[in-house]
This record gives sequence, structure tokens and C-alpha cells, in this order.
Amino acid sequence: MYDEVPRVELTAAAAGLLRRLHEAHGPLMFHQSGGCCDGSAPMCYPEGEFRTGGSDVLLAELDVAGVETPVTFWMSRSQYEVWAHTRLIVDVVEGRGSGFSLEAPEGVRFLIRSRVVGAE
Repeated sequence: MYDEVPRVELTAAAAGLLRRLHEAHGPLMFHQSGGCCDGSAPMCYPEGEFRTGGSDVLLAELDVAGVETPVTFWMSRSQYEVWAHTRLIVDVVEGRGSGFSLEAPEGVRFLIRSRVVGAE
């Protein structure tokens, strides 16, 4: 079941922000928990700063032009079970998100746009 992971993509805006964040913080990772409030948005951390484990699924290692190391994208297993047949598109919008995600001081926040796989 978990071998069929949804594809994760980046918009051009998200890739540009990841390049800037990588310059400032080094290798990066995303985690999406599916919790309430900002927990439903993807959170960006320095790679390894957010501890993952058996309750998380690695969905993708995202290649970003100009960034030498892939950006890993993790999701809580419980959230993954709900979104297993969904294509996830990481985008950026204006406005502050959580104070824990690296982009918060930039005045923007990452968000997920989704599309059911096969409904394109």
C-alpha cells in the first residue's frame, strides 16, 4: 500500500523560495503532519531538525535547480492514508504561517494544492 506514494511537485515560486532558504539554512526537509491549524500546511525545516520515525512516510526527494541536495518531503502516516491517491503540489502564498517553518520570517507560507491522481 505504501509503495504507491503520490507524486509531490513544486511550483516555480516554491522552488525559488527553497533556493533562498537553502542558501541561508543548508539542506532542507518538509514535514506535513495533518494536525490542526498550521499543522495542515507543509512545514520546512533544516534537514534532520524535525525527527521522523515509524509514524511518518517519505513521499519524495524533491530536486530543486540550484540546490545540490534533494529536499525530502515527509508526511505523517495517518495523513498519508487519507491523501494516498492525491498529487501534492507545494506552492507559496503571501501571509505568515507557523513560526516554526523556515519561511515564516519571509512574509510568505508554503501550502499544498492537491489533485486526485487520475482526475487530471
